[in-house]
Amino acid sequence: MKKDINLKFKVDLASLEHIGFANEICHMMEDAAKKRGTGIAKRDPNYIQQKILEGKAIIALELISNTVAGFCYIETWENKDYVANSGLIVSEQFRHYGLATQIKQKAFELTRKKYPKSKLFGITTSLAVMKINTDLGYKPVTFSELTTDDTFWAGCKSCVNFDVLTRTERKMCLCTGMMYDPKEEKKKGYEEIIKVQKKVPSKVKEPKSKRIKISVPKVLRKKEQKKNDDKE
Repeated sequence: MKKDINLKFKVDLASLEHIGFANEICHMMEDAAKKRGTGIAKRDPNYIQQKILEGKAIIALELISNTVAGFCYIETWENKDYVANSGLIVSEQFRHYGLATQIKQKAFELTRKKYPKSKLFGITTSLAVMKINTDLGYKPVTFSELTTDDTFWAGCKSCVNFDVLTRTERKMCLCTGMMYDPKEEKKKGYEEIIKVQKKVPSKVKEPKSKRIKISVPKVLRKKEQKKNDDKE
């Protein structure tokens, strides 16, 4: 597909002015699911509007035509212990411009800001989404490590593969589960710091010119020497 170099995009937090795009966003999600034959097929426009008003959605716009180019929103589960960036969609006419990555990055940053201690997770059949998630620090996990909230799994009912999920008692499906655990990332960060410190020679860690020098007066040195002589 040939790119139009004249197109201009803006990826930002969705707000009240974007409420009118809710229906179009839902149609985009449904059409995309039908074409790939898998995935979540339907979303209610009222639900999309709610996410926008709550400040939990990222939208991409093509500025010249003022057309919605992509969308994603945040959902929370189990008292906000688990958070998902859901409904990632890019309009077919605006694909191959890197919008999915930009939208996902913005959604990730927004989620980390709002819920810094929560585990971010998602399920997807898209290789492109898997790559984006991996670049953000997500790791593949089993479904047993994801949220147990029934409301989340009920959202899969509109997927054509829902029967697979129910037959396996939510242990597996065609989707791949992925998770970003902030505790694991923090631990990894500490391990990297320790690893680097071990490789750095002690002289480099603390240059001689910067070492603290303690000057002991000559009189005190003599007294200390006299005490040692008396002990002997």
